[in-house]
Amino acid sequence: MSKVKLENIKLLADTKYLKLYNAEYTNKYGVLRNWTIASRKDLDTINNKFFHGTEDKIDAVVIIAKHIKEDKLVIIRQFRVPINDYVIELPAGLVDNNEGFEEATKRELKEETGLDLVNIDYNRTKEKVYVSVGMTDESVALVSCTCDGIISKENLEADEDIEAILISKEEAKELLKSNENIDVKALLAIQSFILS
Repeated sequence: MSKVKLENIKLLADTKYLKLYNAEYTNKYGVLRNWTIASRKDLDTINNKFFHGTEDKIDAVVIIAKHIKEDKLVIIRQFRVPINDYVIELPAGLVDNNEGFEEATKRELKEETGLDLVNIDYNRTKEKVYVSVGMTDESVALVSCTCDGIISKENLEADEDIEAILISKEEAKELLKSNENIDVKALLAIQSFILS
């Protein structure tokens, strides 16, 4: 048996926020195969990462925020086109240009919830984790933080249909018993919040 080796990357589709690539690779038996990859990165960045070992930047932030005064977890209910329905998620968003994850966290938390970032818990934050590696190379900073303020929708973008919600541990338990659609990252954060 030989080692799996990436041979070539070819662009299949290019949209504003997402690109689709075909990756030719040799599997462990030496057989040439193909894999489709969804990415937010351009072809040069992909090639530099795969063939030249260049470290890539995170694509987004996912925010596990606890409201200081309310002692509640911040979640959102957002309409998502791929499932044509609302889903329980954590506040999140793309990292802009050369923005660090701290700046992106502050901006996205304010935009999606109206709340203000107070403090990032760096011991419980992971600066780079992968979201769904069977389909995409997307990586995020999973940021644990505290926040304050009042929920507001005034900073939402036109295409964002988001309801920010503060939940107690008891409300979190009830949510997990419900039939609501829920993102896996939100599910794990809610379970952790209940146990804390």
